[in-house]
Amino acid sequence: MTIEIAKEVLLTEEQGLAAVRERIGTEFVDAIEIILASTGRLVITGIGKSGLIGQKISATLNSTGTPSFFLHPVEAMHGDLGMVMAGDVVVAISYSGETAELNSLLVSLKKRGNKIIAMTGGQNSSLAVAANIVLDINIPKEACPLGLAPTTSTTATLAMGDALSVVLLNRKKFQAKDFRHNHPGGSLGQRLKVKVTEVMLRGDDIPVVHPQSSATDSVIALNDKDAGVVLVIDNDKSVL
Repeated sequence: MTIEIAKEVLLTEEQGLAAVRERIGTEFVDAIEIILASTGRLVITGIGKSGLIGQKISATLNSTGTPSFFLHPVEAMHGDLGMVMAGDVVVAISYSGETAELNSLLVSLKKRGNKIIAMTGGQNSSLAVAANIVLDINIPKEACPLGLAPTTSTTATLAMGDALSVVLLNRKKFQAKDFRHNHPGGSLGQRLKVKVTEVMLRGDDIPVVHPQSSATDSVIALNDKDAGVVLVIDNDKSVL
């Protein structure tokens, strides 16, 4: 029973993503163009589960070449709004589109002239009406059997954020060396900064045998160099 429920959750979320994928249209292109034309940063805002997903989206944007930060709607109304500059573009996240704290913030942002991209499942919601662009994340149903806990909807929101990040990465021709510049720490940073010359074998460190060598000679060479492979070369040292 446990495995069946788990599979049903994953299936429901797959179906939700498929529904969102099928509806992506010109509004997504418009959102990308607005972001690329911006002279500022991409501000991500939302509250509750949407806020948590927004923080991850912001982190992904930062590591892939699009300067971003997360702005909590309540803190913004108590001073943090000062972090937002005129050239910033705002991505506002609310599945219902009727989150009071978020919609109150949008009034102030619009007065500042900030462009607003909404991620919402409510196409006729207050958030959708206030936004310049609406990215539709409406899903058939939540994976939660009660239909209450954000599950499929937060997965769809996260996926839409990934779609934005990856398209922007491609449009900006962001490369692995750029990623390394933004991500010097951790296993990813270590893996990206290692050069081939630092790990390659050269000269006498390379286990080699000749065509006339015996199988025993090959095993001895393999064990001696502890490299996991042995090369067969001719008299000109070309690999056969």
